Amino acid sequence: MKRLRGSFDAAIAAAASLTGKRFGLLVASSVVTTAAIVASAMTGTGDSGALAALLGRSLASGSAPAASAPTVESSPSAGGTGHSTPTPVGGSATPSSAPPAVPPPTSPSPESAPSSEPSPTAPSLPEAGRIKHVFVISLTSPGYEAAFGETTQMPYLATQLRPKSELLSGYALLGDATLPNGIAAVSGQPPNASTQADCSTYAEFPPSAKVDSTGVVTGTGCVYPVETLTISDQLASGRFSWRAYIEGMVDESGKAASCIHPDADATDAPLPGAYASTQNPFVHFHSLLDLGDCATNDVTLEQLPTDLRKAGKTANYSYIAPTPCDAGSAGQCPAGAADGAAAADAFLAKWVPQILASPACKEDGLLIVTFGAANAPPAEAAPSDYPLHVGTLLVSRFLGSGSTDATSLDPYALLRTTEDLFGLDHLGLAGGAQVKSLAPDLLGETSGD
Repeated sequence: MKRLRGSFDAAIAAAASLTGKRFGLLVASSVVTTAAIVASAMTGTGDSGALAALLGRSLASGSAPAASAPTVESSPSAGGTGHSTPTPVGGSATPSSAPPAVPPPTSPSPESAPSSEPSPTAPSLPEAGRIKHVFVISLTSPGYEAAFGETTQMPYLATQLRPKSELLSGYALLGDATLPNGIAAVSGQPPNASTQADCSTYAEFPPSAKVDSTGVVTGTGCVYPVETLTISDQLASGRFSWRAYIEGMVDESGKAASCIHPDADATDAPLPGAYASTQNPFVHFHSLLDLGDCATNDVTLEQLPTDLRKAGKTANYSYIAPTPCDAGSAGQCPAGAADGAAAADAFLAKWVPQILASPACKEDGLLIVTFGAANAPPAEAAPSDYPLHVGTLLVSRFLGSGSTDATSLDPYALLRTTEDLFGLDHLGLAGGAQVKSLAPDLLGETSGD
């Protein structure tokens, strides 16, 4: 029972300031997670700590993270830091001029005596450093030389954006498929047989799947169990905001919609130029699907310009993914449309200037233009250049323009860097001893800054 109590302490503390209808709604929305925590702790299996963090995140954020830190409604009687007191049901509030009733002193009974065990206190929230807005654009690579070389196939990327950026010339993928790199970059989970095949079937992990000491889910599957957390869960727990802007998401009627994914065990076979769930790693996690965060924050790309207009409306973390066609995946565009690297370069030329001109990015932002997949190499290409060596660009006023960092990096390093920028713990394999974080340079913590 001590283990069970410990798992709930953080969640109870996070809920301490919630009252009334909002609390009731949050409790209802968190039933599935609460049940999982109880089962995990009582049976001694699973990771009840991660589950408690998930429930605490849900209670603290209301399962509806906004694009900026939530505003707390102040109450004069609470020193300007609490919530307004609701009127009791079936009665009226006591007039402010009436003195409070003071009950006569009584001797404490054994049952009401104070417990020797300290009451849970709200955990301290993580803090961001000088970078408070991170934008990630994920594309498909034509190969390092084809992207950044002298005979580039992406002229906007190589000749206009590169001079403003730091080039991570040692950045490489875990494999050439889209989904395993995206999942690793947002959760630290390694590839498995299903994700390496880009999850052509939207399948759950089997009940026999285990979670090891690093939080990695063993076995094969596409939709991760509720205790498997993502950078989005971490940000929401820390009262930061996040949004995924995914191009082309529509419902069955063709209307723009949020958090689109196949039905359980259904196949995902998108048409040329259309949305594919492989571009959207967030729809593969029950931690986001079950408590509503995906429906709220996994939105269509068309919403990005509105959110960029004011820094207060711009999410702390924005993940931007085009359709496979606009990402640069060869053979994924309608007949007659620009294909491959040309399509990806046109996407960057349209969206990057809007991001860089936004108040949030200019003030304290970091833009990461990376590749989450790679096209098959042409027959004449050197094997060493394909498909894993792809490179990545970082753009920020806190970095030198035209600089290069040749450190060996991968999607786990991108996740660890983002976690460190916001003061978060490391998920999955992002916590590995050999995983490099770029946060010290970005935060000015290295010598010479």
